[in-house]
Amino acid sequence: MISLVAKKASTTGLKKETSAALSYLLGPITGVLFLVVDKDPFVQFHAMQSTVVLGGLVVLQWILALTIFLAFLVPILTIVIFILWLVLIYKAWQGDKWEVPVLGKFSTRMLKKL
Repeated sequence: MISLVAKKASTTGLKKETSAALSYLLGPITGVLFLVVDKDPFVQFHAMQSTVVLGGLVVLQWILALTIFLAFLVPILTIVIFILWLVLIYKAWQGDKWEVPVLGKFSTRMLKKL
């Protein structure tokens, strides 16, 4: 079925859902890129969440890898990060403004300060 309602385009010229999903593609790298380039609030929310959540989890992964006693948790955390990454891309692509429980609220507060 063809939708007669046009989707609002973001500053980049892409649909806002596409831009939001792409902000998760390379984690904090694309998150920062879309945070700077795109001015749509929906895209900026997902870009900030990508930066904070995925960036924070990658830093946690590095810390665990350097800790001898907790290094066995790195493969488990890698799987969790991958699944969360897929869910976040899917939710953004669907147009949902879904917050990750703890870090999502933090990223929302950070976005308000910008």
